[in-house]
Amino acid sequence: MTRLIELLPSPEIDENLLASERLENLRGTMLVDGLDVVVLTNPVSLRYATGYRARSSVQSRIPSAYAIVPIVGPIIMHGPPIGDLPLIEVFRRTHAITSFDAGLELSVAAGRFAADIELALEELGYDSRASVGVERTTPTGHRAFADIGLNVFDAEPTVELARSRKSDLELIALDYAIAVAEYGMTLMEAALHPGITENQLLAVLHQANISHDGDSIDGRVLCSGPRTNPWYQEASHRRIEAGDLVAFDTNMVGPYGYCADIGRTWVCEAEPTPSQQDLYRRALHEIEHNTALLHVGASFAELAHSVFRHPDEFIANRSTSAFHGVGMTAEYPKIPYPQDWEWSGYDGQLEDGVVLAVESFVGSDRGSQGVRLEQLVRVTSGGIEIMSSYPLWYLQP
Repeated sequence: MTRLIELLPSPEIDENLLASERLENLRGTMLVDGLDVVVLTNPVSLRYATGYRARSSVQSRIPSAYAIVPIVGPIIMHGPPIGDLPLIEVFRRTHAITSFDAGLELSVAAGRFAADIELALEELGYDSRASVGVERTTPTGHRAFADIGLNVFDAEPTVELARSRKSDLELIALDYAIAVAEYGMTLMEAALHPGITENQLLAVLHQANISHDGDSIDGRVLCSGPRTNPWYQEASHRRIEAGDLVAFDTNMVGPYGYCADIGRTWVCEAEPTPSQQDLYRRALHEIEHNTALLHVGASFAELAHSVFRHPDEFIANRSTSAFHGVGMTAEYPKIPYPQDWEWSGYDGQLEDGVVLAVESFVGSDRGSQGVRLEQLVRVTSGGIEIMSSYPLWYLQP
């Protein structure tokens, strides 16, 4: 019989109030961006704006539900009615543009999807000139929108910017998700013995998360020994051996739908070797250096070109970003390393209160192991707040 874990006390957040604050923030951002209505399909956006929580992993692959959210007026949800969601006043049948829902000929479903938006605009008092922000859809969908003359824009920039601006209640939820993740990490570290598989160790974090009403693990990124370099290899049936480095990201969408994205590296029941210590020191120095760069008003370009510089042998296997936003999942902004600026960089400025993950992976292109560290911080006008408190490691740098 599976042993039940003890539960951390919950802050008992009013989830309807939490969703209401987020909706107000989204509508304020829509107003500034000139959007009258947004049509949301991303499961994270649906939960953010309305509290709707239904089969998020399925919705991410087969976007069957969609919410029509006006600046003023009732939210119209096309999807199965679930739970007590006072922000959603109207539930209607869905006309999803997916082959799962509509078969291999998508044009009929696309026409009905577009007609759903047209009807909502009419009921909300908008005419054909209304600016409609739409999250990701298919080419068939875009043709259907053009056929009836909808004035369509990308909704994603508006939604992402809104999500990057956290209310106080969101920060309480985020702190609780971090606490649950770190509790799970404590249980993982206690379970780390030679012979346990990577999958079994990661399952300890899953159990802690689901037990606290968390959602999912966005990526199964835990690896050991020779599998720690290059990074982003997912957990396997490999049995961890004494002396192995064990590196992981929590990638955890936890309670209240908030993400705890924390990275650590441990050693399994042995004294770390000099080469392991060297890798760790380099990763820790990168985290400390890059965290010290952060301040309100810092430009993304300034940050990207000021990050810690490793010797050439560590460049090829670097992390995919130096910093990225964190909220209900990984989010805007993503700030790359200078080597990646030309093809993936975009400028902007850090706003007061933004939550960021500060990343490091150090693994030589000539070596077989690496160290992962990822730290959550909040950038405020009063300075940097470290949000993830789990020890980075027990080594003395």
